[in-house]
Amino acid sequence: QVQLVESGGGLVQAGGSLRLSCAASGRTFTTYAMGWFRQAPGKERVFVARISRSGLTTYYADSVKGRFTISRDNAKNTMYLQMNSLKPEDTAVYYCAATTASPSSYYSNQNYDYWGQGTQVTVSS
Repeated sequence: QVQLVESGGGLVQAGGSLRLSCAASGRTFTTYAMGWFRQAPGKERVFVARISRSGLTTYYADSVKGRFTISRDNAKNTMYLQMNSLKPEDTAVYYCAATTASPSSYYSNQNYDYWGQGTQVTVSS
């Protein structure tokens, strides 16, 4: 098993930046591909980005392409989400997740086995 803890959320003005972190403990970090999801009030949890175990392959939701960057530091057992040019519609609770499954359904909640508790990101207009 792996335990995941997100941090770095907060309140930011539109156009600003935040960097989220996801610290992993337990089983070897490189066992897992990692992902970020978000859930806005009253809406379903949706895919944001995914990164392979090596960090060489990434996927993004269309809504964040060109603004968000996912990365990982396997030596530190930590994944990151750099969020630039934030918009009010980016407001949500952001969750990190881990999986050993193939990337064929990388955008699906069902593809991920372990989840963090979430961190709130609020973007004011």
